[in-house]
Amino acid sequence: MEKLRLKDLEVAGKKVLVRVDFNVPLDGHRVTDDTRIRAALPTINAILDRGGSAILCAHLGRPKGQPNPKYTLAPVARHLAGVLGRAVQFVPSLTGPDAVAFAEDLAPGEVLLLENTRYDAREEANDESLARELAGLADLYVNDAFGAAHRAHASTHGVAILMKQSAMGLLMEKEVDYLGKLLGTPDSPFVAVIGGAKVSDKIGVIEQLLTRVDSLMIGGAMSYTFLKAQGHSVGTSLVEDDKLDLALDVLKRAGDRLMLPTDHVIADRFAEDAQTRICQTDIPEGWMGLDIGPDTIARYTAHVGRARTVVWNGPMGVFEMKAFAAGTNAVADALADATDAGCLSVVGGGDSVAAVTQAGYEDRISHVSTGGGAMLEFLEGKELPGVQALTDA
Repeated sequence: MEKLRLKDLEVAGKKVLVRVDFNVPLDGHRVTDDTRIRAALPTINAILDRGGSAILCAHLGRPKGQPNPKYTLAPVARHLAGVLGRAVQFVPSLTGPDAVAFAEDLAPGEVLLLENTRYDAREEANDESLARELAGLADLYVNDAFGAAHRAHASTHGVAILMKQSAMGLLMEKEVDYLGKLLGTPDSPFVAVIGGAKVSDKIGVIEQLLTRVDSLMIGGAMSYTFLKAQGHSVGTSLVEDDKLDLALDVLKRAGDRLMLPTDHVIADRFAEDAQTRICQTDIPEGWMGLDIGPDTIARYTAHVGRARTVVWNGPMGVFEMKAFAAGTNAVADALADATDAGCLSVVGGGDSVAAVTQAGYEDRISHVSTGGGAMLEFLEGKELPGVQALTDA
């Protein structure tokens, strides 16, 4: 991962094409969560402060390769201007005469945001013609969109290869450095907490981490696939029946390093106001497991509390329903305390990040990753196209 970094570039008087991750939630024309926008500010400001100009490009939603007013980046440009504290020009096209004219007129210290990269069907096809048009707008390229780094698209991969110099932005650099520590020689005990719905989504990272960690704790619906593979009854809990053999094989190879819930918060239906109770090991017919139970919480958080390195991806239960959020919240609490005591902690994945954010713990975690899928692929040991295409240092 020895790639050029933003500090290696001479940006004064240069136009820098910056791939950012502005795939943010909108309520009509209002940004409802600007976490990703704010995450890009250090890179944008570093370019401007050093006398460069920034031409930003990003995707938003899934407009399927054609313009769709629902996915315009115009509201994002307005919001960015507010948090950046300076004007942000917006051009309602990605390439073509208008984009070229706006880019040519851009002066040092100015910012331009191009329209949604996914308005052009060539983006997701990583078409060289689109990459060349994007490359023609600027002198240098910086990729700061870690959340899209696992996609080989024209704006993340194709353009990086064509530019004379392509470097990591400050956010990308931070992501690669922190996740790289987990794959290097992390301090022991090294603990992983993996949750979520499907074994199939996480099997690659589980198998990779099992070669490195001292213990790996499973939560969320995927735990019921593992428990059923062991012969336990799981009631009407979500199970991937076609992954039972795979789960059993992983359990045999993992030995006592892989930990599963021993008690559960179960419900008679999937609803916030469902009837609930605590259940040990086997779940009765007609009931479903929706969170880890108190004994499991105590066991998991004790391991987190003793750890020197922790990576957490995925919730322990149906976190969006208050009745089934205790397990996820308890892991967030334990992880914040462990970090305060000197543990290196890395959190990624939507619900895990939401739990940390809602508790106000962002500053008590070593690193909160901005990329769910990209983080998983990185930890699986896969090469990320958006990083691999950058200029070697």
